[in-house]
Amino acid sequence: MSSRQRGVTLIEMIIVVTLVGLIAAISFPSVAAGLESLRLTAACDSIVSFLNSGLNRAERRQEAVEVTISKAENSLSLRSVDPTFIKTLEMPDGVKITRMLPEHPLGVDEVRRAYLIYPAGTIPRFGIEIANTKGSKRIVRVDPITGVSRIERP
Repeated sequence: MSSRQRGVTLIEMIIVVTLVGLIAAISFPSVAAGLESLRLTAACDSIVSFLNSGLNRAERRQEAVEVTISKAENSLSLRSVDPTFIKTLEMPDGVKITRMLPEHPLGVDEVRRAYLIYPAGTIPRFGIEIANTKGSKRIVRVDPITGVSRIERP
């Protein structure tokens, strides 16, 4: 009786590892682009939620709330007359605030802008354009009539 040995040869293992490496190398760029897109979408959702919390605070607590957009710091902040209420939202890595809308009438590139939200008052019309490292852009706008934030593709 002859006993047969079972197993994988070195050549078979090298071929399998090469194929797996080739598939990973081909699919990596699309996976990386997908992650950038997910970061941009998550940043938009965070901005909408952040702005809605400021609008809710103004209405429910009957306090004026200041929304500050800072391109230099790549963040948004909320403050009210209550000194304990200060919230900051920083953009994730790879996402940058590129413009504040409406643009300055004289074409000045501002690095910081503030808006006041008054209780039972008209909400100012403003928007924030953000972009990822791949160049994809989104605009988050606040509708002054409904007070609802919405996400647009420019």
